[in-house]
Order: sequence, then C-alpha cells, then structure tokens
Amino acid sequence: MDFARVNSQLHVLQNNQPGKGRAVRQGMLAAQGEYRFMCDVDLSMPVTEINRFLPPHLGDYDIAIASREAPGAIRYNEPSYRHIVGRIYNGMIRTLALPGLQDTQCGFKCFKSAVAEDLFRRQTLNGWSFDVEILFIARLAGYKVVEVPIHWNYNPHSKISVARDSFKMGLDLLTIRFNAMRGIYNRNHA
Repeated sequence: MDFARVNSQLHVLQNNQPGKGRAVRQGMLAAQGEYRFMCDVDLSMPVTEINRFLPPHLGDYDIAIASREAPGAIRYNEPSYRHIVGRIYNGMIRTLALPGLQDTQCGFKCFKSAVAEDLFRRQTLNGWSFDVEILFIARLAGYKVVEVPIHWNYNPHSKISVARDSFKMGLDLLTIRFNAMRGIYNRNHA
C-alpha cells in the first residue's frame, strides 16, 4: 500500500470473494491504458518476455496469449506427468471450445483496451477456466488471437490440483458450450 501511495499509476483493488476469474475480471475492468496485460503471480514467464506482447515487437492483434507449445517456446523443469495432463486438458479445450489454439492455459495474456472491456463484461465464470471462456467469447466476436512462444519455468507450488480441479474445469467447458447455445455471450453487457 505504501508503494501505491507514492506511485499514482498503481491502484490496489480489494476483493473478498473467491475465484481467480473474478479477481482478473475486476483488475481488467479497472485497468487503464491502451493494453491490459495479465500474468500469473508466480511469474513463471520472465518479466523480460512482456515486451514480446506489445508493439512494435508484435503486429496486428486483439489478444496475444503466451504459449508453451508454439514453435520457439521452451519449458523448464516441468515434470512429464504435468505436461501430459495439460495436453489432455488442452485437447478437450480444442475439441469443445477453441480449435487451433495450442495453449490457452498459460497465465500471460495481453488485450487491447477496448477488447478487454468488451470481453470481461461478458465473462460468467469466476474460477480457473475463465480464460477459456474469454477466448471463446473473443472468437465469437471475431477478435484476432495470436499465440506468442515464451520461455516458461515450471513452479512446483502451483495452486491447481490436477485431481480436484480437472473435473471442475471439464464441467466449465460444458458450461461454456451451454452458455453459447443459450446466447448468453451475445447479450449486450455494456
């Protein structure tokens, strides 16, 4: 808080409700500037990689997502079982929601300001799968999504439990499809 007092561009937000998706939505809608970047708190991607998501390094796009699977990406110290489980879940994502995207779950994403405002106002999921939902809505809206290959370091202290969270994230994929069929994402949320 002291840092925020002497740095007027930093705003500290308080959120007492659970859910990573809820917290990210609050931050994205409160953020200002031409681009809005989200990153995992463990900084498994080096901060020096952030410039790769912004002009002039990156050309025309609406959303740039970090990818551990795109050509040129490097994974460090990831156990084989985690990689396999991640690829299985990503296969489900590609089948049910986002064909063609190789890695939607890496926690580093950059949005143009107007795109973030549009998408995060339509978001309904508050848990781990919120970013799949955001990218699904982006596709429905015709936004251009690009994958940026990154250097990524495995963090053994991740809060995701493969056993507990996999089932919930699978249900979230079905919720996204159901919401789309009901037209929830087409509603004006301005």
